[in-house]
Amino acid sequence: MLMNFQTARTYTYLSIAAAVATIALKTEAYFLTGSVGLLSDAMESVINLVAALAAFWALSFAATPADEDHPFGHNKAEYFSSGLESILIVIAAIGIAVVAWGRLFSPQPLEQIGWGLVLSLIATLINGFVAWVLLRAGRRLRSITLRADAHHLLTDVWTSAGITAGILLVKLTGWLILDPIIALLVAASILVSGVRLLRETGAGLLDTALPQVDRDRITSIFSVYEQDGIRFHALRTRVAGSRGFVSFHLLVPGEWTIQRGHDLCERVEQEIVDALPGTNVIAHMEPLEDPKSWADLELDRTLPS
Repeated sequence: MLMNFQTARTYTYLSIAAAVATIALKTEAYFLTGSVGLLSDAMESVINLVAALAAFWALSFAATPADEDHPFGHNKAEYFSSGLESILIVIAAIGIAVVAWGRLFSPQPLEQIGWGLVLSLIATLINGFVAWVLLRAGRRLRSITLRADAHHLLTDVWTSAGITAGILLVKLTGWLILDPIIALLVAASILVSGVRLLRETGAGLLDTALPQVDRDRITSIFSVYEQDGIRFHALRTRVAGSRGFVSFHLLVPGEWTIQRGHDLCERVEQEIVDALPGTNVIAHMEPLEDPKSWADLELDRTLPS
């Protein structure tokens, strides 16, 4: 059955399948070698699976239509997924560090390193490909959930590469202590990733403005109409999951008919939606001759959008 890859939720199937495959490969690699570094890698893949399942739920709930209690929709559900993922990442980092710390004082020899590294390499290639697909989709669909999953997988790719390099050094040098040291470095890397993702989740819950590039697109649309004497102020933007919200005041000549002003509002709103798909736009019309509107216009020059 063909899947519709125009929705963010569809990509979570790919993420779930990749997580299951990499867990199996990395766990087998750990049992073959006994490397605590590969164990830490396998534990992070478990986090990937939990995160993918949470992303599926969050994107399914976010797609629920607006209702009486949630007139602006359920898009912020995506932040539950990214928040859960960040917490799980931190927990995984602590667990890896505890295991590695114990192995640091009692290093153990590694076995069947060749086969273990082959399995780890296959898992890394799978994660790299899926991360690339999710990152492109996350940017196109404006989904923080897909972007968070992609960045986490990319972190997994780099840590796997570091672990592989470390195990090769153990094989070449015979220094068994390198294995737990590498695992501790991986734990630190995972912890940084979790904290960064948690910070991004918090920013989204606090109604962060649209990215500057998107705000520039809006002001460029305004500038075309300002050449004809129309003015805009009170531009406010925010992000909620994959959706953006924009509101502004439109100043038109007082002698215009309501119909003419309404038509202009509709046109400007549609241009913004065309430039920023998935954006909810609300415009408020005011007369140019109103002194308060001009005072507000001057005040807006000092306020962020």
